[in-house]
Amino acid sequence: MNYIKHPYFDWEPFKPFTVGFDSVMDRLLEINTDSPNYPPYNIRKIDELKSSIEMALAGFSKEDIDIKYSNNTLIIKSVKQQDPKNQKVENVDPLLYRGISSRAFTRSFALADDVVVNKAKLENGLLTVELEKIVPEEKKPKTIKIN
Repeated sequence: MNYIKHPYFDWEPFKPFTVGFDSVMDRLLEINTDSPNYPPYNIRKIDELKSSIEMALAGFSKEDIDIKYSNNTLIIKSVKQQDPKNQKVENVDPLLYRGISSRAFTRSFALADDVVVNKAKLENGLLTVELEKIVPEEKKPKTIKIN
């Protein structure tokens, strides 16, 4: 396979020392690193097998967020209907100043083959998606006896 030189990483020097990483490298090179900065997020490592993605979503409810996981890609996007500026809704005064952004967004994350999405929760404006690396029994460390 011909590899295109990535502006941040050159895969070529590693090819003579690796076997079976072609699909992993292809996947990494496909990741769009030019995504916008909204909404802000953290990726937190909890322990060796668990991590989470925390996304700041003030002003959104769980009905406003769509989370899909398919083909090792986690996609989080807004489905909130945009209210026209200063529209009076259900006996609530019109908005005088909009400082909390609720614009549409789509964020995607590439997940490794052995990472699964366990659950997601939205609490106090913070969406937390819990991830876990599943290590099959045959890949867990084991002691080999010498005969």
